Amino acid sequence: MDRETRDYTRRAGTAGKDAGAPSEREWYSRGYLPHRDKAELTQSITFRLADSLPGDRLKQWEDELASLPEDRRLIERAQRIQAWLDQGHGECWLRDPRLAQMAEDALLHFDGTSYRLLAWCVMPNHVHTLVETQPEHPLAGILHSWKSYTASAANRWLGRRGAFWQREYHDRFMRDEKHLQRAIEYIEQNPVKAGLVAAPEQWRFSSAHHRQG
Repeated sequence: MDRETRDYTRRAGTAGKDAGAPSEREWYSRGYLPHRDKAELTQSITFRLADSLPGDRLKQWEDELASLPEDRRLIERAQRIQAWLDQGHGECWLRDPRLAQMAEDALLHFDGTSYRLLAWCVMPNHVHTLVETQPEHPLAGILHSWKSYTASAANRWLGRRGAFWQREYHDRFMRDEKHLQRAIEYIEQNPVKAGLVAAPEQWRFSSAHHRQG
């Protein structure tokens, strides 16, 4: 086990306990997005690279959608963000197979202990996951461990400094089995929808490919 992996094991294994990560709060917000954080809740999570969406474009959308009801505004906002990400904006550092593999390894490292990873897809400029959290391992702590470890490792490999991930993330809890299956399909079909591959299992850094293998 190399030093980076040992560091990740230490941080992720204590995420949400004594690693300085946020503790479990069922509903909270750090700005414009509401988050739900509750043990044994299944949620789809999307987090993106820091340069994948300019702040002025996001502000423009916020202004354009301001008159809509909150639920409709959040849905429309999420759809616009996803469409933008799929166009491949930003440096797309995760297009590098080494970095994509490192991100996937981080997701899988504590699968079955700190959380259950039901689906995932590492795209060139963002990551989708579907997880069921476990007691004493809140979602905020899991995201903290994923992002802090991968940001440090990626910046070293790229010879750069500064933010690697966007601070915010989007999460949505699963209402029922039908919703769960739609979320899995959405995550695994993302590379197809973005025009990167012809079939989900062809995208190397995804649960569809992993399941086939």
